[in-house]
Amino acid sequence: DTEAKFQLSFKVKLADFERRAGMPLAIWAAYTQQSHWQVYDVGESRPFRETNYEPEVFVATHPDREVLGWRWRLAAVGVSHQSNGRAEPLSRSWNRVLVQLGFERGAVGIIVRPWLRIGEDAATDDNPDITRYLGHGDLTVVWAAGAHRFALGARLHPGSGKGALQGQWSFPLARRVRGLVQAFSGYGESLIDYNVRQSTIGVGVSLADAL
Repeated sequence: DTEAKFQLSFKVKLADFERRAGMPLAIWAAYTQQSHWQVYDVGESRPFRETNYEPEVFVATHPDREVLGWRWRLAAVGVSHQSNGRAEPLSRSWNRVLVQLGFERGAVGIIVRPWLRIGEDAATDDNPDITRYLGHGDLTVVWAAGAHRFALGARLHPGSGKGALQGQWSFPLARRVRGLVQAFSGYGESLIDYNVRQSTIGVGVSLADAL
């Protein structure tokens, strides 16, 4: 029941149309890898229980407009592939078209991400009911309280009642390192267990704010 979780993420700008054609658009590529490592399980030789891979390509712009008292900072649309790279019967994967909208008001930010799963052949689909558990989008609220950052993310499929909540608190430890406390409850923390309800809590470090 006790394991280590770590995530590596990066994104790279592929093209900037604002400088080329006067359009405030940019094309980005991104990659996220999240691993669940049974590092404390000495008897089983400390195996990796699950690793999920997610490459993305998206087009983004920054509207910078007022909407109902909020500053609209981000609008993006793209395609995402997420899988665990395993063979049947443990293979899990899906492809999505995502829209990402970001708004700010003072120290509070909101990120809304609706998505639509790209259909697959029923004969080869290894997780046909995944949207029943992971839904069709998520919502994240971030609050910056001085040097501290608090975030709450939520997903819900109205038809099934399945979803998830994740809370996170990060705080400064050193110049390029932040402490992290994270709690999760619901479905979809990892692809292999997308249809199993889990509750976890973790303590660790993050370098994300140093980028």
